[in-house]
Amino acid sequence: MNIAIFGGSFDPPHLGHDMIVKEVLKSLNINKLIIIPTFLSPFKSEFGAPPLLRLQWCNELWSNLDEKIIISDYEISQNRPVATIESVSYFKNKFNASRIYLIIGADQLNSLHKWHRYDELKALVSFVVACRDGIKIDENLQKLDINVKISSSKIKSELNFKHIPTAILDSVEKFYKDKNAK
Repeated sequence: MNIAIFGGSFDPPHLGHDMIVKEVLKSLNINKLIIIPTFLSPFKSEFGAPPLLRLQWCNELWSNLDEKIIISDYEISQNRPVATIESVSYFKNKFNASRIYLIIGADQLNSLHKWHRYDELKALVSFVVACRDGIKIDENLQKLDINVKISSSKIKSELNFKHIPTAILDSVEKFYKDKNAK
């Protein structure tokens, strides 16, 4: 079985994430696409929206898009930051996966070597990189044919919600505006 894993904070999920999901379904030979919102990224000290709300947003956006999609609460249910290698190992065993694609944004390339047990991780997965912000991607890496110029951090800091999918727009806007008002 071939699986693709797309993890992230999804804080909030935006049109760039949506483009990535749709391009993965279109361009990779996979049986399952597992979308995993983090409890908390190992590289962050806090989240904006609580984990269960981010999981809900991901479900609203993608759970009915394609039968290949699984929205997983695996990392959230651990109630702690979870290293990518842990999630990859879990899903490799769960699905007896023969091939694992790990979907990452180009903005992650400079810090990949800092990821927990990186050498083990790169032996288990094929990295698939979503082009982002004109960042140069090594020729030997597989790329998704998109160029995301959207950032969840920027959406939150500017409270500009034009890049939020319509299906979750009201909920996302209300949450971050209410949080910012406090």
